[in-house]
Amino acid sequence: MTFTQEKTLADRVRQDFPILHQEINGKPLIYLDNAATSQKPLFVLDKIRNYYEHYNANVHRGAHSLSAKATDAYEAARDKVTQFVNASSRQEIVFTRNATEAINLVAYSWGMNNLQPEDEIILSVMEHHSNIIPWQLIAQKTGAVLKYVELTSEETFDLEQFQKLLSDKTKLVSVVHVSNTLGCINPVTEICQLAHKKGAKVLIDACQSVPHMPVDVQEIDCDWLVASGHKMCAPTGIGFLYGKLANLQAMPPFMGGGEMIADVFLEYSTYAELPAKFEAGTPAIAEAIALGAAVDYLSNIGMDKIYAYESELTGYLFKQLEKIPELKIYGPKPNINGYGRAALASFTTGEVHPNDLSTLLDNEGVAIRSGHHCTQPLHRILDAPGTARASLSFYNTREEIDIFIQALIDTLDFFSSMVS
Repeated sequence: MTFTQEKTLADRVRQDFPILHQEINGKPLIYLDNAATSQKPLFVLDKIRNYYEHYNANVHRGAHSLSAKATDAYEAARDKVTQFVNASSRQEIVFTRNATEAINLVAYSWGMNNLQPEDEIILSVMEHHSNIIPWQLIAQKTGAVLKYVELTSEETFDLEQFQKLLSDKTKLVSVVHVSNTLGCINPVTEICQLAHKKGAKVLIDACQSVPHMPVDVQEIDCDWLVASGHKMCAPTGIGFLYGKLANLQAMPPFMGGGEMIADVFLEYSTYAELPAKFEAGTPAIAEAIALGAAVDYLSNIGMDKIYAYESELTGYLFKQLEKIPELKIYGPKPNINGYGRAALASFTTGEVHPNDLSTLLDNEGVAIRSGHHCTQPLHRILDAPGTARASLSFYNTREEIDIFIQALIDTLDFFSSMVS
């Protein structure tokens, strides 16, 4: 499909996102902070309101009609996520508050019970803090050793070095699918194949991939995969963990309480079957139902169409950014039409601090992210105290990129005139 054909898709879906149709500081909002959180379509917002207005009740526990309806909607959302990532069973999908909780669940349930002193955990230097800190804590408690895959000269995952790090001591590899700073798409299928040959398990942080491209857990063959709802048109407070059935069955509960039990005695308790074993307490019912609605919305568009459109939009973004000489863009360049990298660009602009740049762009109605994007170790390696990041979604347009680029040029010219 051509860019022009896909552009009509962007024009069509924009009407579904009420937040986009407003002014910030007297200027039309240009929202380019999608890697931090996505906006929510009316279809998802209506599902939340409908739940609270018509069948608000706790799930699994009640025999009355409202509880039954809430339970059906909650569990239907699990079925939708199961199909969305092509899990082999609904028992393999555990609802969590977010991807961070999902990683911690694996770290404390599996890691604490399987890692021994001198066992090795391989991460990469581009990981989000949420995929570093839990493993640091587990390593401190178990005596396991952390090792890190470095960057290639193109600022991508160094697969050759990864192969050298792998050994019989490697018990876990935990890596990001798409870097939220570099935008590179890591070869997760090959990573899994190589790690499994050494008997290691693999966790994939898919927060930046699941909302933007087709993701098939059976094709990747990962042991676990995590994602956050708020980055994929769903509300905050909901995410999910995919885990191979055998892995989840072997893992003890992460938290204790209601919902995750079979029988409770004063002396001991027995636990519910999957996935309830890992969903202690009253869950985020409305949020899970809304996540199911977000999956419906994305699936109705088609993840392949979303990826194709965003890739072409990324190519256009890079062509415009590369016209600004003082910009340094991090991560690999996109292939033809933007394919091969995520729909984001992290950059620095010489003497202008990213925080100042973000503030001045906000005056023009343009929302971008500034800072270290929860990748402080990576920014130290890049020798950058912070970066500015523009990140796209399928509801963004070339016209918005043009407005952003002009606002960026005007802002840099303003700083240049101040210095001179």
